[in-house]
Amino acid sequence: MKILLTGGTGFIGHRLMSHLRGHHQVTVLSRSPNKVYQRLGHDIEALASLQALDNLDAFDAVINLAGEPIADKRWSPPQKELICQSRWRLTAELVDKLKAGSRPPGVLISGSAVGFYGRQGDALVDEDSHPHPEFSHQVCARWEELAMAAASEQTRVCLIRLGMVLGAEGGGLKKMLPSYRLGLGGPIGSGKQYMSWIHIEDVVNLILFLLEHEECSGVFNATAPEPVTNEQFSRTLAQVLGKPHFARIPAWAMRLLFGEMAELLLTGQRVMPVRLQQVGFHFRYPTLDKALKETLEAMRNA
Repeated sequence: MKILLTGGTGFIGHRLMSHLRGHHQVTVLSRSPNKVYQRLGHDIEALASLQALDNLDAFDAVINLAGEPIADKRWSPPQKELICQSRWRLTAELVDKLKAGSRPPGVLISGSAVGFYGRQGDALVDEDSHPHPEFSHQVCARWEELAMAAASEQTRVCLIRLGMVLGAEGGGLKKMLPSYRLGLGGPIGSGKQYMSWIHIEDVVNLILFLLEHEECSGVFNATAPEPVTNEQFSRTLAQVLGKPHFARIPAWAMRLLFGEMAELLLTGQRVMPVRLQQVGFHFRYPTLDKALKETLEAMRNA
């Protein structure tokens, strides 16, 4: 299969490439081809821009994972614009090129996030739940709308609403670990807000599953079937590390440090992967304890 991949040098894309290479012919779209070669090797084809292509008829599938991390920096107006445009502009360009051909790729798998739902309290959330209108929803809703424009009789579109991804190479867990290893980790705010998470190996496997199963289309929550509260997540992480669990970061401190972006961490969603389970996808890491143990072991062996 010939695959066009965006975000190939990122946290998820890098792990995905280790599964795709050797089985598929992959072209990575990146503004920095040299970074692609350094990170992924010189056997990978890199494409600096879509401008050289009239259409995407040469590809069987497109996997779109590119986007500025949403929780890395305070949400200043320029940062908000960067978060939006890094997703919207590229997705629109991909869809325009896809629709310009006569034999377009059979599938577009495009990223999104559980931030689509906004704050949801402790209500169980599935793919049909109504969102709370706020910035994270606005980002994801427009992103998904642009991607869905590619849907046709020739092309199916799969949208993956990702939760917090656990893996050794990056993501939120890597940033949390230093304080927990010092015995200073603890819940954020009340700790009652839900965290919807997923192990990176399950992310890769579900992308491969959607790639191969032609009956799959539409929205899929990419989260493990065991969402937990921030308190439960924090306590489990401390137990796996063998560290005390008594510190707490007050909500006011988070808002002072991160402004509006702090609401992502202080509120949450209790998201269930209903549609993935309906189509027969099986999680390798369905429980938090197992996922954290594997991730920390991988970090030790890295």
